[in-house]
Amino acid sequence: QMCEKFTVCENSMEMLLQNNLNLPRVTEEDGDFLTFLSFQDKCLRKISSGLYTFQTYLKYVQETFTSENQNVESLSYSTEHLAHTIRQMVINPEEVIIPDAATQEILRAKLKSSKTWIEKITTHLILRDFTSFMEKTVRAVRYLKNTRSFSA
Repeated sequence: QMCEKFTVCENSMEMLLQNNLNLPRVTEEDGDFLTFLSFQDKCLRKISSGLYTFQTYLKYVQETFTSENQNVESLSYSTEHLAHTIRQMVINPEEVIIPDAATQEILRAKLKSSKTWIEKITTHLILRDFTSFMEKTVRAVRYLKNTRSFSA
């Protein structure tokens, strides 16, 4: 929808220049799926922390992609619920990093731009990286569900 409504697409040169958002990611060093058993807790902490961090980014998307406000609000709520659920699966839930209000405000201030096209590109990058993060999260949760008894 971003590409159609705002003509912001993957091959946009501006996107390449602006991609300094430092969005959460699940990487191989967080535990690949072949040796996942030894990395389960670390991976779950990373996923939960990433989901909590994405809350601030999704709030930005909700503010800038107003035509999809309700969908983004629902997505944000579901993301927060999933972050909380996964946090409860971590051996020491207090080790999950949840950005405090000051950190969230600093990030929101960094994301704001006076240029509409930068807002559109930033929104696109956030949604693209969130999709990638969620794909890896789904794979990790499915793997866990199949390798140990847990309910998710």
